[in-house]
Amino acid sequence: MNLGDFNDLEVAREVDFGMYLSSDDGDLLIPRKYIPAGTHVGDVLRVFVYRDSEDRLIATTLEPYVRVGQFAALSVRDVSTTGAFLDWGLEKDLFLPYRNQRRNVRPGERATVFVYLDETTDRIVASAKWEWFLKTDPFPGKAGDAADLFVAEETDLGYKMIVDGTHQGLVYHNEVFRPLRLGDVLTGYVKQVRPDGKLDLSLQKPGYDEALAASEALLTYLRDAPNGLLPLGDKSEPDDIYRRVGMSKKVFKKALGALYKQGLVHLAPEHTQLLNQAE
Repeated sequence: MNLGDFNDLEVAREVDFGMYLSSDDGDLLIPRKYIPAGTHVGDVLRVFVYRDSEDRLIATTLEPYVRVGQFAALSVRDVSTTGAFLDWGLEKDLFLPYRNQRRNVRPGERATVFVYLDETTDRIVASAKWEWFLKTDPFPGKAGDAADLFVAEETDLGYKMIVDGTHQGLVYHNEVFRPLRLGDVLTGYVKQVRPDGKLDLSLQKPGYDEALAASEALLTYLRDAPNGLLPLGDKSEPDDIYRRVGMSKKVFKKALGALYKQGLVHLAPEHTQLLNQAE
């Protein structure tokens, strides 16, 4: 049986409060509220197996946000003297011990973690030191390859990404033209494999013009803005531009120019207006 994962287990017997499923580690309970209607003794159920608050094996048909051996961005429910407790979609929260934290976390924030089975306690735990669980061998891909990216952390330089679930890479802030949130999964592209083995990444296909990507993102912001009016223009401060649309002023001006040439916007020093919504 795989603890912290899904298992196909046979119903051994029924009791008032649920059913017991047979496994190599002994019978375990699935509470009645999780039993699909029409289930009988002898049926096989696909269940997720973990430990309850008293460390007993228990089964559920709920789908957790993460399983053992996976990365996830989870919300902190509570903290105690021993660690933090994360919401992973099940009744009993996932434990994040202090020893597995890089800094103290607070209730309500999200943290990227790797989930594993502690060999000493046989408990499912999380670690915010997620880099420790990436592969150390060279990345098997090359520049130009598409890859699955998991947004793991925001830094001063950009966003740290987990690439294909195995390696670490970075997308620089000035190349991000849409809001990103911890835990987002998206397709990206390898720009460069650095000598230290880490990867420079892009959210645009190789050769895709930066101004074109930025103009498409800016057009989305304008369409979502009230009356198609965005309070940013050629004279806006760089910090205000970056805070609102996540672009450097240089990239923002390129995007404005591209939209203006297409006849889509009216430009003013402090704002930009979609022409089809202008008065």
